[in-house]
Amino acid sequence: MTELGQMEREMQVKKINRVLVANRGEIALRIIRTVKEMGLDAVAVYEKPDNEAYFLRFADQAILIGDGPRKDYLNIDKIIWAAQKAGADAIHPGYGFLSENPELAAACEASGITFIGPPPRVIRNLGNKVVARDIMQKADIPFVPGTGALAPDEEGIREALAFGSRHGYPIMFKALAGGGGRGIRKITSEEELRTQLPQARSEARSAFGDDRIYIEKCVESPRHIEVQILADEYGQIMHLGTRDCSIQRRHQKLLEIAPADLPKNVLDNMHLTAVRAARQAGYINAGTVEFLVDPQSHQFWFMEVNTRLQVEHTVTEILTGIDIIRQQILLAQGEKLEIPEERIHFVGKAIQVRVNAEDPKNNFLPEGGKRVEVYQSPGGPEIRLDGIVYQGYKIPTEYDSLLVKLTVRGYSWEQTIQRLKRALKDFLIVGPKTTIPFYLAICDDKDFRAGKFTTSYLDLHPELFQYPDTEREIAKLSRLIAEIHAKKMNPYAY
Repeated sequence: MTELGQMEREMQVKKINRVLVANRGEIALRIIRTVKEMGLDAVAVYEKPDNEAYFLRFADQAILIGDGPRKDYLNIDKIIWAAQKAGADAIHPGYGFLSENPELAAACEASGITFIGPPPRVIRNLGNKVVARDIMQKADIPFVPGTGALAPDEEGIREALAFGSRHGYPIMFKALAGGGGRGIRKITSEEELRTQLPQARSEARSAFGDDRIYIEKCVESPRHIEVQILADEYGQIMHLGTRDCSIQRRHQKLLEIAPADLPKNVLDNMHLTAVRAARQAGYINAGTVEFLVDPQSHQFWFMEVNTRLQVEHTVTEILTGIDIIRQQILLAQGEKLEIPEERIHFVGKAIQVRVNAEDPKNNFLPEGGKRVEVYQSPGGPEIRLDGIVYQGYKIPTEYDSLLVKLTVRGYSWEQTIQRLKRALKDFLIVGPKTTIPFYLAICDDKDFRAGKFTTSYLDLHPELFQYPDTEREIAKLSRLIAEIHAKKMNPYAY
């Protein structure tokens, strides 16, 4: 690069010095760690129920934004106010809350604050499922047959009936403003369509403030595969491979695997398609292009683009050695994407599971209000933990029940499963019920071990929920020790 070119590039770079993290819990801590590793200041925001939250301890500054719960994390004006108060020149939204809200990105732009994510126009276009489909159609991206937003009232029912007649049942009702698996209904007949469409509109209005519904042909028991992409503002786009997110409950992911087990020619085609989709959308920063895949033919169809960091980004990071959040910050500054392709290796397999304080046998009911009396975590080669749990931690009733994300990597599928199983058994969490025994049951399932799973996996394996409720002797002993410490006496002494 010439001296003049270097000077021009330096003028384009918007140097970030202080990052406000517009989120909470595990992902706030994850972002804070990278921010501080880059020599930048980290600012946390919190609502009153989070006033003793673990992630606050690691920030350089913490700002109370309201009584909550949840509403203040969703208040754009308060987030911008906190950033200005702290002197932050950038905001990272994490995932959930405001992460895919184009109005936050626009408010940052209007306030002279760098938004660590895509431009507002891109978020807005890709967040509108119908507009996103139109964009992908122009790039000749394969997608599942679908409609635009249905007309209101009876005309919308007629449009839906015509689609069902043309493409056959089942079909899927989807909220235009939906996300995270919410606002989705499977329709199997004309009769069901007539009764469910008004209910779907009402549900969408309640959840998203927008009652518009569109339809997609239902691809039954597909695999759910996503491609991680990075893009700079100079037109360079690269992929970081695939993740298999097929094991889900109610369209929400439970367990993620990288890379997906597909033939090389299919993976190569999917990678190229994801890059083409990002280019057509004018994408900048980190994002994920998601596909549905036929498990027999391996034909795939575009589903959506997630314009944010994914919960499951850790499986890609442990496999590639790339810190995606670091790349997000560099790209937001206007830096060029300068990761050599030869640096990206997909050696081995990685799995992430979300250890939640939930009871899988009771419809994954959260254990809010309970306290973690004893906590010991696993360790060893290729074990990564991203969490906020500690001994004495109280499970919040106001927020999600995630304790820690466990990510493991091995050099083969069998080694990775065995490593996951060992790490899960090495956890010691006394107090709330957790999803750990459920994941152990999955590890022992012959179909899982054979790599045979689709989005119908849990429906086809109800026996996974019949795991034994056994408490390890060490857990009983740890509970007793914790009680002795708390009461300053042995309650079982004679």
